[in-house]
Order: sequence, then C-alpha cells, then structure tokens
Amino acid sequence: MSDVILEPLLSDDREQYILDNQEAFNYGAMVEFGLRDKRFEEDGQIISRKTIEHSIDEGQAYRILYNNKKVGGIVINVNGEKGELDLLFVAPNVHGKGIGYAAWCEIERMYPQVKIWETVTPYFEQRNIHFYVNRCGFHIVEFFNKYHPDPNDTDSMDEEIDSQFLDGMFRFEKKID
Repeated sequence: MSDVILEPLLSDDREQYILDNQEAFNYGAMVEFGLRDKRFEEDGQIISRKTIEHSIDEGQAYRILYNNKKVGGIVINVNGEKGELDLLFVAPNVHGKGIGYAAWCEIERMYPQVKIWETVTPYFEQRNIHFYVNRCGFHIVEFFNKYHPDPNDTDSMDEEIDSQFLDGMFRFEKKID
C-alpha cells in the first residue's frame, strides 16, 4: 500500500504518539472486556505512559502515516539479525484498511538484515493474534503465564506487564530466509 509511510518519531510529537497509542490499545480491551476490565495499568489505560515511554526510549519509534495523516506507530529494537516488535498500533477509525500490514512490510523492507522477528501480545487480543499469524506470517512459539513465566523478564517493567496479564501472553516469532 503506497499510501502508508513510516517516519521517525519527532520529539514534538511524542506526547500525541503516547495518547494515540493508549487510545488504540484501549479500543482492543474495551471491545473484548468492556469497562469492567481489571487489566488497565493506570487511570483507565490498558497500557501505561511509563510502558510506552520505556519502549520509545529503548527502541526505534516510527509514526505510521496514511494519506499524509498520522494514524499509528511502531517501536522496534534491532540487534544484528534479531529484531523485536515492541509496539504496533493503528487508530481504530482506520482499522481494516491494510495499514498495519503495509507498515509491517515496510519495517521488514527497512531492516533486511533481520532474520528473526519476535513480539508478544496478550492472550485475549484476538485481532492482534489474527494479524500476526494470518497476515504477517508469525508463528506462536510460546505461551507465558503463571505456570510458565517469561525467563527473559529481568527488569521491573517486564514484571509490571506480567502482573497485568496474569492470564498470559503469546510470544510470536517470524523467521525470514
């Protein structure tokens, strides 16, 4: 989709990026659980400002533009042949237009050295699971939960996310030949 462009996140757009990310993540949780959900991190947010800021600070953040309008974002971490998709969000009002998929294809094009991509998503995010598996070609390779915690969780941010999603997180992997 040639109407989708990725641009590095600018510092003067950081605040709006965080708010847009929270809106997109809240939409998924509200559709699944409604307002009664206990998984919200802070003040009605499914993903906290602290989590998003940590992701932006530790990775490479991009704005997704569609027809020259800001409609989402991606944060990745690349280390040699290994890449991690930390965040990917698209505004709910443009879901179903292929924007997320086009943005993901652009990331793969921008980072051809990456041979293995990883990401995680909560067990309840059926839309995300469909997107990663059926659209982007990821495979579910692990299910983190209280019986099988993520052995790579080493900082308080990971522990905070794990405690929020006690019912589990799927880990996805995509190998590129």
